[in-house]
Formats: sequence, C-alpha cells, structure tokens
Amino acid sequence: MAKFLAVLNGAADSADKATLTEQQQNEFMHAWAAWAQKNQHALIDPGAPLFRKKLVTTQGVEDFTDAKTGYAIVEADTHEAAAQLFSDHPHIALTPGNSIEVLECPPIPS
Repeated sequence: MAKFLAVLNGAADSADKATLTEQQQNEFMHAWAAWAQKNQHALIDPGAPLFRKKLVTTQGVEDFTDAKTGYAIVEADTHEAAAQLFSDHPHIALTPGNSIEVLECPPIPS
C-alpha cells in the first residue's frame, strides 16, 4: 500500500464563509464524519484544518495566505484508488470551486 496526502482547497472568500449558517456547518461536520467512518480503513490521519500559515525561505519567515484549508493522509493500492476515496468528500460540495489535491508520498530511498 502506498501513502497519499490529500490537500483540501477552498474557493470561498471570507464573505462566502460568513454566509454558511450554523445548520450548514453542522451538516458539513456530520457529512465529514460519515465520510471518515466510511473510509476509516484507508485513513492514516483524518486530517485537520490549515490556518495561521508561515512561509519559510532563505529571506526569513513570513505570514501568508492561500486556498489550502485542510489535509488528510490515506493509504491505497494506487494513486487512482486514493483519489477515488475523495470523490464523494463533502468538502468538494460545500462551496462551488472547492477541490482536493491527492499527492503520492513515496517512501524515502535508503
């Protein structure tokens, strides 16, 4: 089995996020929990939100913003199988334009 990192990208701006009702937020959290339970066999790390970001370069450390809103780590036989795990993830239906990147994490060569 190979390991894959899923990076959730959000298309919503601050105004869009503010329009989500408490009920919609609760429904999303229940849908996410159901997705995680359905795919628990593949989840290495169910993930978490991403915020308070720092960019580290040779020039130093600075705050930054981007569309990345969360992550998860899964195991699957193939890259395609890993991507398919996220085909019904509630994040992609939450806001038009949301997406999930699925990146293979190969073992470090020895």
